[in-house]
Amino acid sequence: MAPSPVRRRPRRTARAAALAAVVTLLGGCGLVSGSPMTDNVRPGTLGRGLPLKGAQLTVTSKEFTENIILGQIMGLVFEAAGATVIDKTNIQGSIGAREAVRSGTADGMYEYTGTGWITYLGHDKPITDPHQQWVAVRDADRANNLVWLPPARLNNTYAFTLNRANARKYGVTTLSGMAALLKKDPGAVTLCVDSEFAARNDGLPGMAKRYGMQLPPGNIHKMTSGVVYTQTSQGTACTFGEVYTTDGRIKAMHLTVLADDKRFFPNYNAAPEMYAPTMKKHPEIAGLLNPVTEALDNTVAQKLNAQVDVEGKDPHEVAKEWLIAKGFIKEG
Repeated sequence: MAPSPVRRRPRRTARAAALAAVVTLLGGCGLVSGSPMTDNVRPGTLGRGLPLKGAQLTVTSKEFTENIILGQIMGLVFEAAGATVIDKTNIQGSIGAREAVRSGTADGMYEYTGTGWITYLGHDKPITDPHQQWVAVRDADRANNLVWLPPARLNNTYAFTLNRANARKYGVTTLSGMAALLKKDPGAVTLCVDSEFAARNDGLPGMAKRYGMQLPPGNIHKMTSGVVYTQTSQGTACTFGEVYTTDGRIKAMHLTVLADDKRFFPNYNAAPEMYAPTMKKHPEIAGLLNPVTEALDNTVAQKLNAQVDVEGKDPHEVAKEWLIAKGFIKEG
């Protein structure tokens, strides 16, 4: 997965400029490339009676694997419930996808609670409790014409990993353990991180401060996110690598995830973020999406993401196969 734009928190002035640019884009031709979903799907446990028959709904997503899959899941559920669905997933950048829903250009997407609280609503400190984080975002975003439906257990947050050999060698299982190893043997704690994470307060600088790590600059290697996974798997350029907890490559590469025992990293639980007038017109959407969201956790996300990032499958087909396997929808 490419570095996720989900967690970018630009400065206020940059954010305002970006929002203005997006508004201009949406008002022009920025989102006209969507196409209808044309699957031969019907209700399973969801969508009986075709509660969305006659509705035309547009779904969107950001451009990284997991969010595209979630956007496809949403669209397929709507389609099986009788709606005509326009697929406008894979929008570049978090702000663009968010603005599409806020403006009503799209009807819904899966967003992340930490992103809503920090990136869009401008708060510096996350709320530790996942449910309270969602409540705070839900309540604050009502003013933005947005409705947040209940969140998934899926929590796509940051983590550090190491390969099997280094896990056996150092016996580190927590970030506190990594901090202790740094004090004992500074040369053993080398990090592979992406450039954005290296500069963010909710990334490496903040984590190092919370855990009391005095990292020599030479111990930090900056690279693209995909290279972080391969380098951490090899374990030569770095001992520890920064990853996203729902990435399918963690399991595929047999990486060991360190526990964030001081709970520094924010919660990024996925939840449907819907355009408020759409929910007013089609309140049955909540009943369609809630069971799906409830079934999503990190294990499911890792499996689905791996089918795309490791096996090379199409996100739409991955989403459809999962929904059919769960019995939420049927084909034919």
